[in-house]
Amino acid sequence: MILTDTQILDSIQSKEIVIEPFDPSCLGTNSYDVHLGKYLAVYKNEVLDARKHNEIEHLEIGEEGFVIQPGILYLGVTQEYTETHNSVPFLEGKSSVGRLGIDIHATAGKGDVGFCNTWTLEISSVQPVRLYAGMPIGQLIYFKVDGKINNFYNKKPGAKYNERTIRPVESMMWKNKF
Repeated sequence: MILTDTQILDSIQSKEIVIEPFDPSCLGTNSYDVHLGKYLAVYKNEVLDARKHNEIEHLEIGEEGFVIQPGILYLGVTQEYTETHNSVPFLEGKSSVGRLGIDIHATAGKGDVGFCNTWTLEISSVQPVRLYAGMPIGQLIYFKVDGKINNFYNKKPGAKYNERTIRPVESMMWKNKF
C-alpha cells in the first residue's frame, strides 16, 4: 500500500519519516518532491572495476547551472536528508525530468527501512541538458511495511551508506566479498 499525503504527514509528525528541509508545498497526493543538491560527481577513471574503490571528482553546480553530457554517469545528491522508520521509500524521477531525457537512477530507486541520509542519484541523459541546483529532480513514494523488522538499515552491521553527507557517494561495491 502506498502512503497518501495525510499518512506521510502523520508519519512525519510521529518521526517515522523525517524530511529535512520539509516544505509542505512539495507534498503531493501520494509522494514528496525532492530537489537536486549543489554537488555532482564523476568517476576519475573511464574503466570502473567492481572489486576496486573507484574514486570520484566532486563538482559544484553554479548559478548558471551545469550541462550534463550523454555517455557520462553523473552522481548527484538530493538537497533533502531523509529518514524512514516505518515504510519503504522509493525514489522516482519526476515526469518533467524524464521528458528532458534525464534518468535519475540506474538501479537504485528503493531505499530500506531505516535508511537515513541524502539520496545519491545516478544521473544520465540522452542529450546535453543544463541542470540547476534546487530544481525538482524526483519524488519519494512510501510503501507501508507489513510485519516486524529485525534488520533496520541504519543499524545493520556493514551498511555501506550510513555516513551522513551532502555530497554524492561513489559505489562501495568493492567492500563486498565476491
